[in-house]
Amino acid sequence: MSPADNATARAQKGRNATSLHPGVVEEAEIILTFDDNRLASLVFGQYDQNLAHLERRLNVTAIANGNRVTVKGTPEGSEMARRVLERLYERARQGGALGPGDVDGAVEESTLQGSLFPAAEEQPAAGLTAFDQISTRRRGPVRARNASQNTYIKALKTNELVFAEGPAGTGKTWLAVGYAVSLLEQGQVDRLIISRPAVEAGERLGFLPGDMREKVDPYLRPIYDALYDFMEARHVDRGLQTGMIEIAPLAFMRGRTLTNALVLLDEAQNTTSMQMKMFLTRLGEGSRMIITGDPTQIDLPPGQKSGLVEAARILNGVEGIARVTFKEADVVRHDLVRRIVTAYDKAAREAPPQSDQPRYDRDRRP
Repeated sequence: MSPADNATARAQKGRNATSLHPGVVEEAEIILTFDDNRLASLVFGQYDQNLAHLERRLNVTAIANGNRVTVKGTPEGSEMARRVLERLYERARQGGALGPGDVDGAVEESTLQGSLFPAAEEQPAAGLTAFDQISTRRRGPVRARNASQNTYIKALKTNELVFAEGPAGTGKTWLAVGYAVSLLEQGQVDRLIISRPAVEAGERLGFLPGDMREKVDPYLRPIYDALYDFMEARHVDRGLQTGMIEIAPLAFMRGRTLTNALVLLDEAQNTTSMQMKMFLTRLGEGSRMIITGDPTQIDLPPGQKSGLVEAARILNGVEGIARVTFKEADVVRHDLVRRIVTAYDKAAREAPPQSDQPRYDRDRRP
């Protein structure tokens, strides 16, 4: 967005407070006035929730008044807030929904651009963005929210096979489904084939009611949720009925050659070596494959090797195959989830080597 066209920004810097009063941090004030009141309200969020989230992320104060917002904080924080708000305003003009997660994405994107283009003369042209995006008819453009997601989207667009590893909440599966839907809508693939290994973690499938599909549907529910996010419900239902969208357990893939399709394997850390090799060799002409999983959440029996871990090692460096690894800092769910994951990670680092739980001799008889 061009600030001259869509918003006016004025930075008011007082005298250098640090030189007059040691220990006092210099404060800057930036006033942004947006042309469109409706779009401004989308940027600020319901009850100004986006501004509140921006304040927490950048340690600034943001006060809205109509279509105007006043930002106060350090010069660096205030300038970052200005770039973030202008970026969000441009996204609102394009019709995208805005929430606290989008604020996080804009902060990450602005930080990345600041590190890529430190000098004023090296700033990118107006409208150029650092993060890539995918677009579907229902959701419109969905932009990466951090550098790892940006790398992931670029890898999806340039490779026939992509491995994505990392903790829950990083958008591995959600973005993969969104990219699959975008290819289907553009006619680049004829169908979507989405699979998960039905590993029994504590409960046995035989005790669940219904036929085989009803037994495995609970394992595939996250896939359905992502599909309904990116497609109208009636289109999803029609695709499932016609076979344009197929969701099936991994065991149903054996013996097939999958052509002109996007094939997604989720929760791949629970595949065995034999299952993974079987799945990888299903790839047919005109098809693409995405494999996602979290190597720290393996539910296989003790001593059994994860097919995801093995495949990522064996296929490392093979042409046409990309591998993207997400970290705990890349979690993009509710902000509280990020803090929970960080707290657990900190506790794991500070934990003593010996467990605080009582130990029992497994071979001891009562």
